[in-house]
Amino acid sequence: MIISTKGRYGVRAMFVLAKRYNEEELTSIKYIANEQEISEQYLEQLFSKLKTANLIESVRGQKGGYRLSAPPTDISVGQILRALEGPLAPTECVVDETGGCAKSESCTTHNMWKTVYDGINRVVDEMSLADMLNDFNKNNNEIENCRS
Repeated sequence: MIISTKGRYGVRAMFVLAKRYNEEELTSIKYIANEQEISEQYLEQLFSKLKTANLIESVRGQKGGYRLSAPPTDISVGQILRALEGPLAPTECVVDETGGCAKSESCTTHNMWKTVYDGINRVVDEMSLADMLNDFNKNNNEIENCRS
């Protein structure tokens, strides 16, 4: 399973919103596009899906823009990826156990794929935007300490 640019860019864009969560002004698509070097048009497509999934809110107008719909602690990487990519499954049979495979009951690899599926989902669901922020801040502090 490979996460597409939708998932990768979406997580990066949501990280920008997480960094700016406590700021009063909303964040524009243009700001995120410039910071992350992603096209504005592509971000608009991603944000449409993220808004549908209730992960972000938007406000129109001159001072409009986007913000997270919940604190960074309450939004997981898994929620973002599933909103943009769909199920994070290595095979169809672990998502649709009734119609994914005619041999699912006797399949010798089904349990292995189900374990992979559960593991991937557990990792991305346990990682929040706040965790990403903490890692980012820790890495930046370490870099600054090395320069001192």
